[in-house]
Amino acid sequence: MNESAVYWSRILTEVTLSFHIVYATLGVGVPIMIMIAQWVGIKNKDEHYILMARRWARGFVITVAVGVVTGTVIGLQLSLLWPNFMQVAGKVIALPLFMETFAFFFEAIFLGIYLYTWDRFENQKKHLLLLIPVAIGASMSAVFITIVNSFMNAPQGFDMVDGQLVNIQPLVAMFNPAVPTKVAHVLVTAYMTCAFLLASIAAYKLMRGSNHIYHKKALYLMMKLGFIFSVATAMIGDYSGKYLAEYQPEKLAAAEWHFETSENAPLVLFGILDDGEIKYALEIPYALSFLAHNSFTKEVIGLDQFPVEEHPPYSIHYHFNIMVFIGMFMLFVAAVYLVGIWRKWSFIASKWFRFIVVLGGPLSIIAIEAGWWLAEVGRQPWILRGYMTTAEGATTSGQVDFMLILFSILYFILGVGSIVTLHRMFKNNPITKEIAARSSKGEV
Repeated sequence: MNESAVYWSRILTEVTLSFHIVYATLGVGVPIMIMIAQWVGIKNKDEHYILMARRWARGFVITVAVGVVTGTVIGLQLSLLWPNFMQVAGKVIALPLFMETFAFFFEAIFLGIYLYTWDRFENQKKHLLLLIPVAIGASMSAVFITIVNSFMNAPQGFDMVDGQLVNIQPLVAMFNPAVPTKVAHVLVTAYMTCAFLLASIAAYKLMRGSNHIYHKKALYLMMKLGFIFSVATAMIGDYSGKYLAEYQPEKLAAAEWHFETSENAPLVLFGILDDGEIKYALEIPYALSFLAHNSFTKEVIGLDQFPVEEHPPYSIHYHFNIMVFIGMFMLFVAAVYLVGIWRKWSFIASKWFRFIVVLGGPLSIIAIEAGWWLAEVGRQPWILRGYMTTAEGATTSGQVDFMLILFSILYFILGVGSIVTLHRMFKNNPITKEIAARSSKGEV
């Protein structure tokens, strides 16, 4: 085993996934936001919402292009950096990998048709129908790739006899116990993140002095959707905790710094570890028992039940805290905004509150990153839980550090390039200019 190769392979994979997850999240969530905006516009005969869909669709193309590149890179790196893992897992879980590619092609074909035919339908309802396959394809692409990730956490559908795979059942491997909670969590958090990101853009425009009704409508619609998906995320997160308690108790114990098996287990938030002792933490009595078993008194398995070498890194505790704190914070902000609209609270339109909403966009991205770090780092030391460690699945090549430099440069170019392109696209075509142009054509 080449320890240097394992280390750099993990770093490169971490960098790649951390970059890709941003564009993958946009790729999954934005089509739903476009579809809802266009549907609301058609239903209410409001051209502002239809214009939202049109403008968001233009920006979506840029993020899709970057997502395709980074997604291709991930496929390449799986084979180059983790050949031993792919040799084993590829025989069992290749079906959803193939189906993910098919789902992407399905999405891309209809996206092209949807964009090309904006002004070719007198009936907007018919044009909206073209977006349904785009949204379905985007979400199903996430579903299939998440199934692969779920398999890594809960492998099944095969037997290992003398180091050889036998009795391979691809469908059993696909529908493993981790699938329901993982797939639901990935989809709903993507929708939530995109809602808050688009809301933050609208709030930024309003905060900078634009008082256009278009931005107000966009902010209201996205905050309402953000609230709905935040509630759904909290509910699914609860089920995820119960899944971990049953199938990956070591991961739950590490995330909660639950070192000793006990009843009436408290939920530990924040804090630091000092020689194995938890200091400066906030403890919520009985909450971990409830999260794990829907009972305030039931026993929760601690890390004392597992060999030290199988303990996940204790740092995932902070990833869990960041993810949950941001999620609950955004749920609170969205609730305050919606109640404020209903009760006509004046501070909802203040700069300081809109600034909080603006922060919600990048905070939601941070929560997505923290969630994926929790998912991937929390599985360590396994790449295929119970069967293959990360070290056993890695390449022995000594050139991975050089690959890290090259791919980091690629991600920097893609990241900066996409941001600059999107900024120029909308700066050169502000909403006032586009509405004036469409009004001159009698479309608004």
